[in-house]
This record gives sequence, C-alpha cells and structure tokens, in this order.
Amino acid sequence: MSAGGANERAYDYVIVGAGSAGCVLAARLSEDPDVRVCLIEAGPPDSDPDIHLPLGAGRMFRTRLDWDYDTHDEPHLGGRRLYLPRGRVLGGTSAMNGMVYMRGNPLDYDGWRQPGWTFADLLPYFLRSEKNERGPSAHHGAGGPLSVADSRSNNPIATAFVDAAVEAGFDANDDFNAGRQDGFGRYQLTQRDGQRCSSASAYLRPAMARPNLTVETHLQVHRIRFDGGRAAGVLGERLDEIIELEAAREVIVCAGAYNSPQLLLLSGIGDPEALTALGIPVLVEQPEVGRNLQDHPAVNLVFTHSQPISLLTAFEERHQRQYAAHRRGPLTSNVPETGGFVRTRAGLPAPDVQFHASPLMLLDAGLAAPTDHALSFGPCLLTPRSRGTVTLASAVPTAKPRIRHNYYAVPEDLDVMVAGLRTALDISRQKALTAYTERMHSGPVAESAAELRAFVRQSTQTLFHPAGTCAMGTVLDADLRVRGVEGLRVVDASAMPTLIRGNTNAPVIAMAERAADLIRGVSPARAPHLLGASGDGAR
Repeated sequence: MSAGGANERAYDYVIVGAGSAGCVLAARLSEDPDVRVCLIEAGPPDSDPDIHLPLGAGRMFRTRLDWDYDTHDEPHLGGRRLYLPRGRVLGGTSAMNGMVYMRGNPLDYDGWRQPGWTFADLLPYFLRSEKNERGPSAHHGAGGPLSVADSRSNNPIATAFVDAAVEAGFDANDDFNAGRQDGFGRYQLTQRDGQRCSSASAYLRPAMARPNLTVETHLQVHRIRFDGGRAAGVLGERLDEIIELEAAREVIVCAGAYNSPQLLLLSGIGDPEALTALGIPVLVEQPEVGRNLQDHPAVNLVFTHSQPISLLTAFEERHQRQYAAHRRGPLTSNVPETGGFVRTRAGLPAPDVQFHASPLMLLDAGLAAPTDHALSFGPCLLTPRSRGTVTLASAVPTAKPRIRHNYYAVPEDLDVMVAGLRTALDISRQKALTAYTERMHSGPVAESAAELRAFVRQSTQTLFHPAGTCAMGTVLDADLRVRGVEGLRVVDASAMPTLIRGNTNAPVIAMAERAADLIRGVSPARAPHLLGASGDGAR
C-alpha cells in the first residue's frame, strides 16, 4: 500500500513488543485456538547468528538490532551520558543480555504490597517457565519453555574471583535461586545446548506455526487507538506504510521501561501539562507515567594480566572449532560468568550489592574493544533510592525518548556503592587473584572516601535493568491494567513498583506468565511442592 494509506487487521489481542514479556504472552494467549493474537516487533526476526552465539551479544551493540539509547546528561555523574542498549528484535533485550538466570529476593516482591504479586504468588510461575538442566526440585522447574543451564565456559579467571571472595570471608553459593541469596558463585544461564535461549527461542518459536498467532516484524507502533475510553487497537508504520491493527479485547504493551511509557505518552496518557506543551491531546491524566525510573548502576575495576586465557582469545580458530563441534568453550561465555551478593552493613534484611566478574576487559559499557587479557569486576547497587524519568523529547513517534536516570540523586546510593567498591578492592588483593590482577587498568587512584566517590561517579555504567516507569499502584492496578481506560495493560519491567535484587529477565518472564493467567481468567498457578507433591512446575 502506498505511503499514507492504512492496512487494517483485526485480532482479539494486540501485543506491542516482542521482548521477554511479549513473547511469553503471545505463546500463552495463542494456546486457545479460538483467540486471535498479534505480536508486534519494531525490529527484525531473530535470525542474526550473533543472537544465538552467547559471546556475540556485544557485537549487536549500536546496530540495527539495538534501540541504541543514551541517558540525557546525568547531573550526579558530571554531566556524562550513559549508553543504554535495548534489543530491537524478536526476543527484545533477552536476545542481547548477559543471560544470568536470577529471580531476586523474596523481600522484593513482598515489598511491592500488590495483591497477587508476593514471592509465594510468583514462585509457581518461575517454576512453570523453567527447564533447569539440574532437574526439578523445590526451587526449580524442569518442564518449562525457558532453558536454564550451568556454564559451558567455566573460565578459570572467573572461578578465581569466587575463590578470592571466599578467601575474603564471604560464603560460597552454588545456587542463588535456592532460598539463600548471599555469597559468591557461578551464575546459571538462560542457555540451551550452549546457545542463547531468549524469550523468542523459548516461547515464540514453538508457537509460531499456530494459525491464530500473527507476528509482525519491522513495524513500529506510533500510538494506541481508542474508541471512547477503551483501547481499540494500535497505529504503526512499516517503512512508508501506515498499518492499523484492531484489538477486540485488549491492547497489551510490552515495550520495556523506556518504550512503554513513551507509547502511553504519545497516546495521550500522562502529565497533561507536558502533553499539551507538545500538542498531544490528553486522554487520561496520569502524571506518574514515565516517572519512578530505577536501574542498577554498576562500577568495574579492570585488571590486566599476562595469562592468555581471557575471552580475548574466544574467537580464535581453535575455539570456533570447539564451539561448532561441541557447543562448549569460551564462545559459550555470557561474559559475567561469576559473581555474588553482599550486605554492605549490619542489620540489612537482604543484600544491597551484587557483583559480576568477567574474564575480559570491559570499558565504556562494553563499547571499547578489549586490547589486553583482563579481569573486570565490581559492585552494582541493588536497592537504589534515586529515581529518574522517561519523557518525550518530541511528539514525533520515531523520536527517541528523553531518559534521565538521575543516578546518585539520593546520597545514600553513592555511600552504598563506595562500600561495595571497598569490598571489590579487598577481594582483588586475595591470593587466588594474584595471577589476574598484575596491573590495575581502571580503578581509583587512592582509597580515601573522596577518591572512591570520585571514581564511582566517573566510572558508573548501567547494568541494563531499567524498571518502574508504569508501576503497579500508580499507573497500573494490581492486574496490570492502565488506570483510567479500559482494554489496556502494561506487562514488562516498567510495571515493577521497585526493582528486584538481581538480574531482571527471569522476573519479567514470570510476571508475564502470571499476566497470561490474569488475562485468560485462569486460576493462579500453584507450586507442586507447596502442595506436598513432586513435580517440575509445569501445569
């Protein structure tokens, strides 16, 4: 159809965003053959080989597979702008993340104070989603779509980091999702047979043959269409073709913590003053849309060394042969292979700092090419008090949103990061790391409080876990419905009232599993072990 025309199509559910949540919802809702589901993705299919090669993630940064966002000038980081990669492809950011399978802490979900969203409520959905190669247990499922596996890289540099943490007095932990989060160990990963298991691989691909599921790629949604006070569909564009999709039951926004609030704002749901200033007609006064932005800021120490076993060698021919033949070796690395959780002061109910250790030189948020064998590790803040915003820079739908995380606006956040940095420096001095910490390439010039604070400010990057911008309790009700309109929900990390303590991919998948039951009117899932039965958590 020519530019300016409209191509109309009708479905029961229209899902915007084929990321961690959208793929789950498309698969679950289309299980009913009488329901017509359309899943929309702005980017292409997940056919690029770098998506499926675990170590290929960094090669997707700032490409057509990346929304390639940046923060606005961060006032507490000296005005720096931070790179914010987000997946623009089937699978969303699960197609380019670090693959760490982490649920967070039960206190996180209980602290939301939203009915139906306690950890006990969500555990059955974690179990239902999971296919853990260690087998079923009270803490893990083994019959779900999402493959969870132990590392096939097991780089000795990352292992030495765990040994050093134990030498420094911390506990070892071989399963961060088995009831005790504190301690250090090797992360389990969302991988299947040495390849990335994104939400597209896990959920969407097995469902795509269903005749009642339509997947639209290369289609960027511009706004939600309303019929009175009800979401009736969406309007988007593929190249120069305007496409309208009708939703008879619901529009479900799964576009992530940056794009979901942007779409609501473009559709007239937000702060009336800001919308009016851009010439956007106000549909619903919802001033909290785009506010409450949270993230896990992180800082790395980088040490270079002479041991030729870092991931700098991963693409050598011998390792490519190993991967092709056995799906093992350094090309299966998720990069942050090991890490751990600590409490920076006595009296905390749960950890407030997480560590990620990578056998690679990581500089400039992974954008700078590594030049030496290195080890990179450091703290990230799990419980930020600071809040940022996502606002519109323009009423033009394809304009990037204006993102300001406002890291360290609350001084206590910086205090926690300094305490975490001191722990990182202590671990770096342990005997187990002697061979891998020969030279400090990036670190504080001294260890006074002032120098450590300065290093944190100049070195902070994101851990890529934005959340909170369409939160339950303000923008959404406890069933993830947008307040003030009908037929519209938001299902992704933006719905979290507060961030969880850990990596966010697995929690978003569990949230989407529960959202599918809410939308279908299905009774909540229950964990088999809570009923005194054995099982893998699949229904």
